[in-house]
Amino acid sequence: MFIQNIVSMVLVLSAINAAAQHEHHQPAQVQAPKTIKPVEKKTEAAKTAEGKTVVYHLYVNDTLVNYTGKARKAIAINGSIPAPALHFTEGDTAEIHVHNLMKMETSIHWHGLIVPNQYDGVPYLTTAPIKAGQTHIYKFPLVQNGTYWYHSHTELQEQSGMYGALIIHKRNEPAMKEHTIVLSDWTNEKPAEVHRRLHNATDWYAIKKKSTQDYGQAIKEGYLKTKFVNEWKRMLAMDVSDVYYDKLFINGHDSTAQTGFKAGEKIKLRIINGSASTYFWLNFAGGKLEVVANDGKDVEPVQVDRMIIAVSETYDVIVQLPENKSFEFLATAEDRTKSASLWLGDGVKVNAKPLPRLKYFEGMMMMNGMMKMNGDMDDMGMNMSNQVMDMNMVMYPEISGQPEHKHKKEPEKALEHIVTLNYGMLRATEKTNLPDAPTKVLHFELTGNMNRYVWSINNKTVSETDKILIKKGENVKIVMTNNTMMRHPMHLHGHFFRVLNGQGDYAPLKNVLDIMPMETDTLEFAATESGDWFFHCHILYHMMSGMGRIFSYENAAPNDGIPANVVLTNPEKAIRKIYKDDRALHFMANVGLESNGSDGEAMLNNTRYRLQTEWRIGTNKMMGYESESHFGRYIGKMQFLMPYVGWDMRYRMVNGEPGKANTKDNRQVFCAGIEYMLPLLIRADARIDSKGKLRFQLMREDVAITSRLRLNFMVNSDKEYMAGFRYIITKYMALSTHYDSDMGFGAGIALNY
Repeated sequence: MFIQNIVSMVLVLSAINAAAQHEHHQPAQVQAPKTIKPVEKKTEAAKTAEGKTVVYHLYVNDTLVNYTGKARKAIAINGSIPAPALHFTEGDTAEIHVHNLMKMETSIHWHGLIVPNQYDGVPYLTTAPIKAGQTHIYKFPLVQNGTYWYHSHTELQEQSGMYGALIIHKRNEPAMKEHTIVLSDWTNEKPAEVHRRLHNATDWYAIKKKSTQDYGQAIKEGYLKTKFVNEWKRMLAMDVSDVYYDKLFINGHDSTAQTGFKAGEKIKLRIINGSASTYFWLNFAGGKLEVVANDGKDVEPVQVDRMIIAVSETYDVIVQLPENKSFEFLATAEDRTKSASLWLGDGVKVNAKPLPRLKYFEGMMMMNGMMKMNGDMDDMGMNMSNQVMDMNMVMYPEISGQPEHKHKKEPEKALEHIVTLNYGMLRATEKTNLPDAPTKVLHFELTGNMNRYVWSINNKTVSETDKILIKKGENVKIVMTNNTMMRHPMHLHGHFFRVLNGQGDYAPLKNVLDIMPMETDTLEFAATESGDWFFHCHILYHMMSGMGRIFSYENAAPNDGIPANVVLTNPEKAIRKIYKDDRALHFMANVGLESNGSDGEAMLNNTRYRLQTEWRIGTNKMMGYESESHFGRYIGKMQFLMPYVGWDMRYRMVNGEPGKANTKDNRQVFCAGIEYMLPLLIRADARIDSKGKLRFQLMREDVAITSRLRLNFMVNSDKEYMAGFRYIITKYMALSTHYDSDMGFGAGIALNY
């Protein structure tokens, strides 16, 4: 029976590996992003100078790209990544034909646009998915102006290239030179593989980014105590950004130029963060950044030296060229690993000042002081809000003025006076007060943890909650607290909300709120629409993991004359498709092949549940074999506790004879137990089997000794123990060695998936 299980597991792993292989073709040429020429239709509105119908045709198709010397699959629109920029004028009617040429379904969401519910573009929630070979026509009036964008809302397609700018110009807008910037990130990995690896707590991305914060580095830099306290509080190393990206882009290039600008000229930069999960720091070699709009809405001009743009946010920024030279506009990932550049002007290049490496251990020290033992955050009475206090400020050497390594005897640098944008500086150009109406107050706590990559609101994912019912005509106020160690860009579909930032009647209107760890922010909006609307974190992998809610208007359609959404003929079946995202199962396996046999683990898990099998197979009968399988459910916000049920099978020879029945050497039993995460990330396991035998076990995996060297150990009350090392070579392979009390010493390789 056990051997059959092992054979079946090997076949499954082989099938997964074969499915992961990509086809080897020469990469197709993907066109540079461009503005496609729309077709204009005269309408009755046009005759009265109110607007015209502007028609675009978008063709979505698979393609191959080669950004790093390796051909990779991607998705292009009209042969372009980013997708073509769509331009309209306020008052126009947009008519957009989306042709799906792929063999899978897709969708388009018009980010930040106020549109009728059935055109919002969230498949199975507001709009029917565009099936393979089908065309969907979106037609809606443009009741706003500003800088927006569009992207797929289907699975992880956005990461593969489905995003583009959408600009709505003001009528009679004053003439000014402008340039649209679409920021994005690219990984050579399949997005589904990125998502799977994040859920299985691999630190391969940290290795690639040289940010493992291992014990060797902690000792070298004088932060051993900091590292110890960090793990004592059951935290992994600090992770400013989840994913390692192979490239960062401005308009599809890591370096691009826009010439023809002269000294003294002002240029409006329409900046869109179309990335899947990357925050960008922005600075300009030519001087200040003058912020004049955010999320499509005008704000009173404010000048800053630098600013961070959250995932999915947009900003309009004015820059001025001081000389007839080429000045660098620099977009740097928040984790400082990579950047992308836009050169403005002609002549000698003037570089922007690069951002230095983050001081991770200083940030870890601050985080230790703000993390309780139960995993909750403690702002220590600072009442943080609106990005005014950046909890990671100590990680930025250019702000703190401290040397990168505190143990080095370097003179303290003088603090530079750097003005950084925060939400408290944003002030609307007109009053934004909501109408007098009853107010529905909601309290959202952003919850989750990096250990298992769980992201939720009030410790529940989208699929674990009912829709939040709201009524047309009321106001909705959301008090939101971020109780996680990561910042989250929370996006509301179909509405603008006021951010209560101390600007009174002139609080800015936004559709994305970037909320930092331990911060509490308040937003409010008028319920003026109909149907269902998504509210979610716009980090793609957080959204797919369940950090969101659905607002649903109560009986709005019959009362306001707007027809019900007829594109979704089976709402009950459709909503199950939405819930499927955060219920997805993620597979992982570790297989050791060493001189004393094989030991390994295979696991299937999702947000709450885990099915796990582990095994040890010796090279002879004396070593024998053993296998344990557990099925459990994680309990609590931080998921430190997991009750489980399972079975245990093992057999080995003792002194040339079969081991005594129902002992640790020869048994087949069912078991039930509890696994609990102790300080120092040690897993404690207490169980009882069907023969009444108790066992207690302590185990720790992946103790980071150096960037690539890992320590594992286990000991239990059956007098079994194990200790070993792995040295990580590639994403899927490591050199390994360990000593097992039953199997002795072995050395070889470890494969992981």
